[in-house]
Amino acid sequence: MRIGSVKLDNITIMAPLAGITNLPFRLLAKESGAALVCSEMVSANGLVYQSKKTERLLDSLPAEKPLAVQIFGSDPSLMAEAARMVEFGGADIIDINFGCSVKKVLKTGSGAALMKDPDKAAAVITAVRQAVNVPVTIKIRSGWNKSGEDALKIAALAQECGMDAIAIHPRTATQGFGGHADWRLIANIKKNISIPVIGNGDINHPADAIRMIQETGCNAVMIGRAAIGHPLIFKQILAMLSGNQYDINLAQRFAIMIKYLKNSVKYFGEKHACRIMRSRLCWFVKGLPGSSRFRKSITRISSEEEALSLLKSYIEILQKDA
Repeated sequence: MRIGSVKLDNITIMAPLAGITNLPFRLLAKESGAALVCSEMVSANGLVYQSKKTERLLDSLPAEKPLAVQIFGSDPSLMAEAARMVEFGGADIIDINFGCSVKKVLKTGSGAALMKDPDKAAAVITAVRQAVNVPVTIKIRSGWNKSGEDALKIAALAQECGMDAIAIHPRTATQGFGGHADWRLIANIKKNISIPVIGNGDINHPADAIRMIQETGCNAVMIGRAAIGHPLIFKQILAMLSGNQYDINLAQRFAIMIKYLKNSVKYFGEKHACRIMRSRLCWFVKGLPGSSRFRKSITRISSEEEALSLLKSYIEILQKDA
């Protein structure tokens, strides 16, 4: 699988998720088998006007390579400048957000709002493409109605303007994450363009990824919410693609939690990391016996040592009862 000049080891990609795919989480996804990881969406305005908070979203480590950084905005010149900054910062791929439907993003004309304005969309895509040498991709939704016509138009436009791949989440802007993703649109786009098409949406289990590939012919699969708390889904998908099965035991599950905790403490500092982990570690225990008790205890952690102690106690209880 290639995206422009970037060769991927396999066909699984970690989706960009606001507030989730920071550096510590991307490292987990990469170690768990994802061929490509993506940053949280980064404001072009924030980068160009030197917001320290925005600039920090570009932090990276060699271990997560290749890395895609997703930028959003509606001003072609600002998007071009932001793209140059991202390339200079070491990103291997630049992705343009055409899918965010959060009101504060839409009101600036960014995200899914660009799917309503093909002329503006073309200007943004062209400006970014001309500004950098690394591959450029876009991530879109179905558009603003269920017909998918918006997506088909933007996909054709993206190819014409030199995009190296397109990721499609076939839900409308108004759906958010509700309802069902219409995979038929992924297949339709795949039939109508020649650049790689990355399918996204409703991959909740490893078998869903295999089914998406079979039903749509997409070149790669992008996993978002299903990887939250379960990054090893990437290894499970890869095993299924080879006709095998990858079983996950308790020790592996807790080893990932500990690594996530330690990476977060190292990156954010102990105090900030513990505040984050109070909710994040809860993702990883969903469905386990006694998880509600663990979730209550973890919401009060104030140190790495305390969190590690709770994790150790919980896995000992689970192993004893197994």
